[in-house]
Amino acid sequence: MKLYSYWRSSAAYRVRIALHFKEIAFQYVPINLLRQEHNSDAYRKINPYGLVPALQTDDGQVLCQSGAIISYLEQTQPSPALLPDDPIARAQNQAWALTIACEIHPLNLPSVTTYLKEQLAVDSGATDQWIHNWFSRSFAVLEQQLLAQPYCQGDSITLADLYLIPQIYNALRAKHDMNTYPRLLSIYESCNQLKPFTLAQPAHQPDAT
Repeated sequence: MKLYSYWRSSAAYRVRIALHFKEIAFQYVPINLLRQEHNSDAYRKINPYGLVPALQTDDGQVLCQSGAIISYLEQTQPSPALLPDDPIARAQNQAWALTIACEIHPLNLPSVTTYLKEQLAVDSGATDQWIHNWFSRSFAVLEQQLLAQPYCQGDSITLADLYLIPQIYNALRAKHDMNTYPRLLSIYESCNQLKPFTLAQPAHQPDAT
């Protein structure tokens, strides 16, 4: 398998955790977003969306969107599982992951904040308020719901952890005050002691600068 990734992309970060968690061998192909490599004709032939991550399977199929890629990995290599068997617990876990994927991540993408600044003339201070607003709204809810320890849903790593850890990484980079969310920070620290998370960390990627 080939994973087209950028070291600081939180969407690619999720997929890296999943691959390492399931111990799936893959080739890392760096796509430098700062150099606009994702918009090159060569990469657009691989992923027409011009986004990372993209996963090329062993038979040459290309999958896009982190959620779809992780779903594929879960179906083709179900053990170790990322979702519980119980339907209610499974749905709740997916809801937590989707809170991050839908309510925080897309609103704080560099493409969005750049558009705010360059096309709508939003100043840097207001843009920062925008970023922190979306972190605060969803993190506050997750802080109240994620009562289990040491991970999002008890003693096992699940899909929600794969989404939460990269998003907290982004929040810390943005200097968001995470001390308001001690449960989330505890989960972040617990996960980052595990090998799949350590291997997937941005600083440990070959294109990290």
